[in-house]
Amino acid sequence: MAWNQPSGGKNENPWGRRPGQGGSDLDERLKSWQRKLESLFRGGGGGGGGGGTEGGASAGSTVPAVVIGVLLMFWLLSGTYQVGQAERGVVQRFGALTSVQTGGLHWHLPWPIETVTKVNVGNNNSNDFKSRVLTSDVNLVDVQFAVQYQYTDPVKKLFQVYEPEQTLSEVSESAIREIIGRSTLDEVLVGTTRPKITSRTKELIQKTLDAYNSGITVSTVNLEDVTVPEAVIPSRSDANKAQADKERYILESEAYANGILPVAQGTAARTQQDAQAYKAQVVAIATGQAARFTQLETAYAQAPEVTRRRMYMETVENVLGRAHKVIIDGKAGGNMLYLPIDKLLEKSNAQQTEPQAATEPAVSGAPKDQEQVTVEARGRAER
Repeated sequence: MAWNQPSGGKNENPWGRRPGQGGSDLDERLKSWQRKLESLFRGGGGGGGGGGTEGGASAGSTVPAVVIGVLLMFWLLSGTYQVGQAERGVVQRFGALTSVQTGGLHWHLPWPIETVTKVNVGNNNSNDFKSRVLTSDVNLVDVQFAVQYQYTDPVKKLFQVYEPEQTLSEVSESAIREIIGRSTLDEVLVGTTRPKITSRTKELIQKTLDAYNSGITVSTVNLEDVTVPEAVIPSRSDANKAQADKERYILESEAYANGILPVAQGTAARTQQDAQAYKAQVVAIATGQAARFTQLETAYAQAPEVTRRRMYMETVENVLGRAHKVIIDGKAGGNMLYLPIDKLLEKSNAQQTEPQAATEPAVSGAPKDQEQVTVEARGRAER
């Protein structure tokens, strides 16, 4: 029976009640959607009568299949993906690793069967860090440094470390604390020693990351800035002043040493030369006295009386020559004698200042004035 054929006086159709006769709004909406889909796939409205009824039933049966096909086509197309040249596509099937794809256009089973995670392995990433570190000589410094790195192994990056960037941050801070903790403040502040510190820090970071199988390769470590905290700046200024004073005192002591050492060396050389001259003089005097004694011994053996008298006269002359008193014999005659008393006193004082020369008349010889005094004294002694 057709859906518009009356039956028992009631206007019914196979799809249920008509709108306005107690039917629900949901049925009306389903019919409206069905008519719209039929018009889309049939290119317009159908004819009336029995042909229209058969066409509507056929269209109603093919619409779900077409919709499902279209949805399936879109679902399959969603599995197409593009991987850049600097990227790697990690394909997972229900969470398990399946393959790693290089650059180009690829396809995988759409979600939720397979998923693709792209990891950039060619880009240089950079992280900046700032930390307060204690040096080996117990000084606080604020260190600011940057670490450049790459994800060279995408599988390790995704599956070995939970948070790679957080891990890198902690490893970098730990490494810089260890390296600077083994260095002095002067080594950290001086620019010439910073390359050594950064090189050692890079090696330690890379060694730790390799132990974690993180898949991260550190390219460079830059020590951007090293400053002293404001709280310790006055103490640091005092330390710098003390260091400057130390260097200044060292330079002054070196200058003093450079000035006094040559003088001391010259004085030592002169003293040695004087000692050698004194040695030669004493040896010569002793040799002369020994020779003189030998000659006196020979003369005494030949003429004992004459030699004894001469020795006596020389001894008296030597003794009276050092005396400060002048003896004048009044019985020598009525003539008044003029003696240069001041000259005699000056010569006596000169002989006292140079006793060695006065005791060596045989070696150096007596002056002419002293010979005259000796003759006069000898005459007085004979009288």
